[in-house]
Amino acid sequence: MKYLKRTTLCFLIIVIYSSQVTKTLNSESIVHPLNLREHELAGEEALRQKRAVATSHPAAKEYTVDIEISLENASFLEPIKAYLNSLSFPIQGNDTDPATNILSIEVTTVCRPTGNELWCSCETGYRWPQEQCLPSLTCQDHDNSPVGHHCNCLKGLPPAGPFCQLQGAVTLRMSVRLNVGFQEELRNTSSALYRSYKTDLETAFRKGYSILPGFISVTVTGFRPGSVVVTYAVKTTTPSPPSLRKANDLVAQSLNQTYKLDYNSFQAVASNETKFSVIPEIIFEGDTVTLVCETEVLSSNVSWHHVGKRSDIQNSSRFWIDTAVLNNMTSVSRLTIYNITRGDAGEYICKLTLDIFEYESRKKINVTPIQIFSSEEMKVTCDNNPVSLNCCSEINVNWSRVEWKQEGEISIPGNSETESDSSCSRYTLKADGTQCPSGSAGKTVVYTCEFISAHGARGSKDIEVTFTSVGDKSSHKGEVHELLRHVMEMSTVQSTTGDSLETSKAQEQQANLTITPDPISVSEGQNFSIKCISDVSNYDEVYWKTSAGNKIHQRFYTTRRYLDGAESVLTVRTSTREWNGTYHCVFKYKNSYSITTKDVTVHPLPLEPNIMVDPLEAAIPCEGSHPLKCCVQEDEDYTVTFQVDSLSFPAVKEVNGKQVCYKFNFVANSASWCPKNVDVSCRFTNAADNSVYSSPMKLHLVLGENITCQDPSIGSGEPGKVIQKLCQFSHLPSSPGSPMGGTVTYKCVGSQWQLKRNDCISAPINNLLRQAKALIKSPYQDKKLPTYLKNLSDSTEKVVHEVSSSPENLGAIINILDLFSTISGQVNSEMMKHVLSTVNVILDKPVLKTWKVLQQQQTNHSSQLLDSVERFSRALQSEDSTVLSFSQTNVQMRTMVIKSGTPKPYKQIFIFPDSDLWGNVAIDEYHLGHLQPGASIVTMAFPTLKTVLAENAQRKNFANSLVMTTTVSHKITMPFRISMTFKNNKSLGGKPQCVFWNFTLANHTGGWDSSGCYTKVDGDSVLCSCDHITSFSILMSPDSPDPDSLLKILLDIISYIGLCFSILSLAACLVVEAVVWKSVTKNRTSYMRHICIVNIAASLLVADIWFIVASTIRDHHYVLNETACVAATFFIHFFYLSVFFWMLTLGLMLFYRLVFILHDASKSFQKAIAFSLGYGCPLIISVITVGVTQPQEVYTRKNACWLNWEDTKALLAFVIPALIIVVVNMTITVVVITKILRPSIGDKPNKQEKSSLFQISKSIGVLTPLLGLTWGFGLATVFQGSNAVFHIVFTLLNAFQGLFILLFGCLWDQKVQEALLKKFSLSRWSSQHSKSTSLGSSAPVFSMSSPISRRFNNLFGKTGTYNVSTPETTSTSMENTSSAYSLLN
Repeated sequence: MKYLKRTTLCFLIIVIYSSQVTKTLNSESIVHPLNLREHELAGEEALRQKRAVATSHPAAKEYTVDIEISLENASFLEPIKAYLNSLSFPIQGNDTDPATNILSIEVTTVCRPTGNELWCSCETGYRWPQEQCLPSLTCQDHDNSPVGHHCNCLKGLPPAGPFCQLQGAVTLRMSVRLNVGFQEELRNTSSALYRSYKTDLETAFRKGYSILPGFISVTVTGFRPGSVVVTYAVKTTTPSPPSLRKANDLVAQSLNQTYKLDYNSFQAVASNETKFSVIPEIIFEGDTVTLVCETEVLSSNVSWHHVGKRSDIQNSSRFWIDTAVLNNMTSVSRLTIYNITRGDAGEYICKLTLDIFEYESRKKINVTPIQIFSSEEMKVTCDNNPVSLNCCSEINVNWSRVEWKQEGEISIPGNSETESDSSCSRYTLKADGTQCPSGSAGKTVVYTCEFISAHGARGSKDIEVTFTSVGDKSSHKGEVHELLRHVMEMSTVQSTTGDSLETSKAQEQQANLTITPDPISVSEGQNFSIKCISDVSNYDEVYWKTSAGNKIHQRFYTTRRYLDGAESVLTVRTSTREWNGTYHCVFKYKNSYSITTKDVTVHPLPLEPNIMVDPLEAAIPCEGSHPLKCCVQEDEDYTVTFQVDSLSFPAVKEVNGKQVCYKFNFVANSASWCPKNVDVSCRFTNAADNSVYSSPMKLHLVLGENITCQDPSIGSGEPGKVIQKLCQFSHLPSSPGSPMGGTVTYKCVGSQWQLKRNDCISAPINNLLRQAKALIKSPYQDKKLPTYLKNLSDSTEKVVHEVSSSPENLGAIINILDLFSTISGQVNSEMMKHVLSTVNVILDKPVLKTWKVLQQQQTNHSSQLLDSVERFSRALQSEDSTVLSFSQTNVQMRTMVIKSGTPKPYKQIFIFPDSDLWGNVAIDEYHLGHLQPGASIVTMAFPTLKTVLAENAQRKNFANSLVMTTTVSHKITMPFRISMTFKNNKSLGGKPQCVFWNFTLANHTGGWDSSGCYTKVDGDSVLCSCDHITSFSILMSPDSPDPDSLLKILLDIISYIGLCFSILSLAACLVVEAVVWKSVTKNRTSYMRHICIVNIAASLLVADIWFIVASTIRDHHYVLNETACVAATFFIHFFYLSVFFWMLTLGLMLFYRLVFILHDASKSFQKAIAFSLGYGCPLIISVITVGVTQPQEVYTRKNACWLNWEDTKALLAFVIPALIIVVVNMTITVVVITKILRPSIGDKPNKQEKSSLFQISKSIGVLTPLLGLTWGFGLATVFQGSNAVFHIVFTLLNAFQGLFILLFGCLWDQKVQEALLKKFSLSRWSSQHSKSTSLGSSAPVFSMSSPISRRFNNLFGKTGTYNVSTPETTSTSMENTSSAYSLLN
């Protein structure tokens, strides 16, 4: 069906009519334009079926007519719909066609203009059929149909029907009351009274409900007392409340009045409409259980009922009901039961009410206690032999985790092991002399194994273990027999091994340890440090551990060795209560342990970010008040006050589950000021008298007449006022056990607060984010990380809907991964599996549109995710050198461990059939031989990551292939090359280009970079060869020059020839100047001019030589020699600046000679000034540049010997002076030439000096414009799509600049020509001097295809160009580049 382009709005109605004969309708009499389709639908069920009605007349046939109405004015729609709703059916035929009755008219489809598009949506109860959804574009922001549902909104009306269809058939269980006396015969289905009632009622019901679209049948099912309550079942498609009310009206009209039908008593209960699910399926005591009731009926009026307790369920500390309408198409109600007990078992009813409808569903749940079995007692000898403790659960389920704890006078930690398919857990102990010293014989430690379900249930069992130490005559040689510990504030500890203490003293070196003497007592959030000093410098290992035996992560302590001793310092910058306890400083030498201890007391105090305040901001009338509160997730003995400027007010404590809030009612008239802005903070003080302040609450005391919006929770505000609230304090539904994160924004519109923006993070994800932030400060990072990664993976899969619908939830998961990746010292295969499972979820195709919204808010999330995954991959350690493999829809991983000997070639293949993408990566034996044995190579491939990585801001390219990232666990110190093959997507056009992800581009938000990669297209494949391990892909670049193009070859030839001519010409210039020096320097002006020309040529010659040196230091095949590169960069910078400054000296000398005629400085003074300016200024600039940037190692670029741009903008130290000098010299040239042509009275320089002055002005007039012109062409080549002419001219001017200086700076001088003629008596010399009028004196620039030319091009940051403003950085170091490669097309 086609719709008119001029149409503002159109809609379709469906007309069902009956006729005793088949007739042809006159569509023009109904509406214009009109589409009429007439169907005979005998035998079909559902929409547009023909129903044969048995009557005394000839069999009537029913027809369905689709009518499309186009309106010029959208405002006509609602009146037309209102008119149609007001009609009474059936409508009898007219005089022209008395045999036709219209049974019903329903609006099915409405098309409205939205921007430049036409959006066609279905009315309530209708859906687009699947055959229309698949080929059509849905309205993304409007249509969010769940998987398996028909879509609700399409972009544009389909060219051919069908249109929106009724939903599937349902059975309505209905009832109505008859206000007549109940007779017992109505209970007997075979009685005459029952049959009479049934026949009359069904006839009336059929007449009324037949107008419902999709009506099938109606049946009376029984009668019950209450007057007479009739129960009946109507089978139809889901009707709308208005259409059902019309049908009820018709029933009341059709039924004999003697039945006294009570119209207000109609009730309906729909079946087949509600989905009831319970999570988890197996419920243990203590679990958090969620019952989910979901229906497509849009209503938030949902109630829950427990059949056994015969009561409705209300929100409380253990029961929480959360009901919401999702995407304007599904009602979802969740009943969450916290810490469920066996008393909560039984049948639950979920009931949704809408108008006269009731949608009900039931589910019965059972609660099972956790039973744990184990031996209750064990005896263990401290002989360094492993001993296992075992616990098993009665039911074999997939436990979330099994935790082992111990309690006793001594600490003997072990390692737990739980198999995923087993219900048992094993805890292996290995006690030696350091853990079980003498004097602890017979000590008992209670070990507790605790099984924890994925939903919080816990079951535990205690095992008592008695430890006995080995006697002095133990045969276990080499084990620690005795540990002499002197635990004092200043303690000295000696530890020995061997058969006796005397033997140990003779064989082992003793260490006396001294630890910080002062008591350490801090509050959470404060810092502390412990210094442990040894009087012996020899040690094999130094580490810190807790009293429970857990080693502290190395990032928390530093160790230094001196000639006469050593020291280790444990530093904690932000202490938490987990740091409360005893810490052991251990120096190990061979089998000897020297240990000293220190107690640390950490008093509870909330950290400032963990104090949630409400409100963040509020307006309060000058005579009004507003409640304030500060909440924390802990119940401790704090003294809390509210600080209002210098005033302090006590708070009232309120405990709500795990959350503790402190409240205060702020009264505005209690303040002596109004209007005014007031900051209010909460002050928490602990038992140690340490305090912390919350973030301030900003209160605006305003005049009452300006306030229009008032809400007890949000506060007051004037029109247009925008405020934020923490989501956990907003009107949005949340569970009490775990608060939401993020903020919600409200705006005062008229007299109501309206929700403007929802940036909330769901409770499960927010809880994980809080745990991740706490883990960064924890001493048990390595121990807790595996569990946290598993929880993240499990939770992400459970809340995938929240992730796909909320950018804030997606961003929070990326931040969690980033935090976890920074603390991962070693990652095992199980941990990596959880990481990639999480990544697989957040890179799934339904989440991609959420990525787009997230990228608009903050562009570096995709780069942050890639960086996090690479950090995990570099920390991955394969157990027993096994090859790991992981395959999911959106990520695949392959690994290999380098073994001793000649390694096998590394080649991995990745295929993603769902995305129609493939690729492989290969590293040959030669390059693998440079890696250390034990090094791991990890390659991961992502088919969807390409769509979320930020596009290159300058090139406007897009990745169209896999993104493959390859990392190596050990540092690469030798040349390395990696080869990849990508599928070539020819449909996108353009030329493929291999690229890698450079994290430093775009202000460190990342971007695609092609440096160091070579591309070759071979049919359906794109071959990439790169000289660094990084993240690769391919991009489609319409303007990307072909490396084998004629332009590239031409630029190479020009560059090589030009460089040879420049070096030879500069050397010739110096030789000529030496030959004619005495003849051309007879006056002071000529002398200074030739001094400048000689130094310009010498400086440029030396700079060219250093370029050659730089090209040998590093090309695209060899690792950068940092020291030599720094030296080359310094001298290139210095000598090129010298070229410009000597040009400036030449111009200033000319200006001085003509303007200051009466002032005649001596030759030595002028030389001193010239050399100071020509070499002194460049030296100062160069030294300052290297001195400021090199200590931070950001002086040079990562892959080029030239000034850094991306990190420090050091390139400006060359660009700015050069451009300024060009402008100054041009100005001087104009002034000087004007002065010569129009001399003032008294200005009479002699003839010889005037000739010299003209020669100088000609030289500057040629040299300086060429410098400026060269830079102009350089800037032109920076931009995308620049013409090839700019590249060619730019290369010519720069490559031949040495020749230009010889011709126009030296040989063009007539005195030089005469001197050479006189010297060599060659008449042909004067006829062969150059007549060229163009001259270049900037740095030579070459094509990127040669090693030397790359150095020249890297001078300014772009292939074949100078880049003055924003040179591209082409870093390839592991710190600044990703390991992700792709393809640019």
